[in-house]
Amino acid sequence: MRRAVCLLPLFAALLAAQAHQPYDIVIQGGRVMDPATGKDEVLNVGIIGSEIAVMTPNEITGKKILNAAGHVVAPGFIDLHQHGQSPTNYRAQIHDGVTTALELEIGVEDIPTWYAEREGKAPVNFGASISHPYSRNIVQIGKNPGLEGEQMTKPLTDDELFRLERRIAEGLGQGAVSVGFGIAYTPGVTLDELKAIFGKAADYNATCHVHMRGGFDLENLNELLAAAEATGAGLHIVHLNSSAKDSAPKYLAAIQAARDRGIDVTTEAYPYNRGSTLIQSHLFNDWESYDDKTIAQHIWVETGESLNRKTFGEKRKIGGTIITPPSYSIKTVDMLIAHPLTMIASDGMWIDEGRAHPRTYGTFSRILGHYVREQKALDLMTALEKMTIRPARRLEARVPILRKKGRIEPGMDADIVVFNPNTVIDKATYTDPAQFSAGFAHVLVNGVLTLADGKFVEGAAGGVAIRSH
Repeated sequence: MRRAVCLLPLFAALLAAQAHQPYDIVIQGGRVMDPATGKDEVLNVGIIGSEIAVMTPNEITGKKILNAAGHVVAPGFIDLHQHGQSPTNYRAQIHDGVTTALELEIGVEDIPTWYAEREGKAPVNFGASISHPYSRNIVQIGKNPGLEGEQMTKPLTDDELFRLERRIAEGLGQGAVSVGFGIAYTPGVTLDELKAIFGKAADYNATCHVHMRGGFDLENLNELLAAAEATGAGLHIVHLNSSAKDSAPKYLAAIQAARDRGIDVTTEAYPYNRGSTLIQSHLFNDWESYDDKTIAQHIWVETGESLNRKTFGEKRKIGGTIITPPSYSIKTVDMLIAHPLTMIASDGMWIDEGRAHPRTYGTFSRILGHYVREQKALDLMTALEKMTIRPARRLEARVPILRKKGRIEPGMDADIVVFNPNTVIDKATYTDPAQFSAGFAHVLVNGVLTLADGKFVEGAAGGVAIRSH
């Protein structure tokens, strides 16, 4: 009893010192929710530099005070699937609570250059995979025209496959987060090629992020599971909603069965039932067989116009981004968003003349507003888990910096979002997509205040490179 009494003055002194510590930023009186630990309580958060220094119910002071009363204070969202890696896209994502934006599906062709272009300039953390389709183009024809060209329909020769393996290994050695595949766009890919490139990923402890081929009989999934099982590579199936459509339940069952037998496979979904892609890609080789009603359901993103048979052909020749018709039910989307196997990722598209698929602007706020608050399809902590700690854990074995992200606790990076759970909602629509989400008060990226009182902070560039070293 005497020992406990002696410690009381020391404890009081520590509390007093904590209260008078001049933190750089204090987030005051918010409901702190950390899916990594299950913490859910009203606390004050003190930040020094780029890190969270303290979380306490006691009063603390700081150079800048952010009032979070009535708001949730959570880890910033980690988007595993974001194509538009531009300043305009980053601004839209900051307004949607995203602090880490990763281009992991298709990836990029030149890892050092891509990272150098963003270093010290980005308001969000940024990272990319080494691209399988773009690298494949380069070894086949010596250049990368993107997701088009007859070379994509052809199997590789032995020499081309050897050079592709070497190029993928080089990109991984340069720090690429993962290997990105768009097999739906490269129909010439064989199982032998998949196994070879998955094997390179496994050599570097990297995951393979894959857009499956078309088809809904599980063959498209089974070839990927076979490659993952043969090589030991981690497999991540992107946008299961648009890849599996209304067959999603049997795909989820197959993924769970594969996990049960030891295959490292995960998946994601976005909360919309219309997709967006490039009109010039092989996905639309049979477009002339579409009826007029189907063609009219395609939207040309740059102008928002609905296409007709004449304009579809014209746009296909010049290339660009379209929004595709509904091809699966909202019921399927609802099921996938709530399902325990799925993470949330936006598949955000390049913003073209200020426009893009609404998922580019509103994916994460739609989860919080529509699916958590309005529909009650999943609880808030579960939703946050799908957008923070689970994406971080998917990649952190290869990318150690992610062990300090997706979490809100002392010692972690101060990637933090502060939002009102009663008002957060997406505003973007298919016809008027360029609308920022509502309900986000503040966003910090590595301790840099990037959204303040709902407004983007011009010049904020707290983002750092997310790479393997």
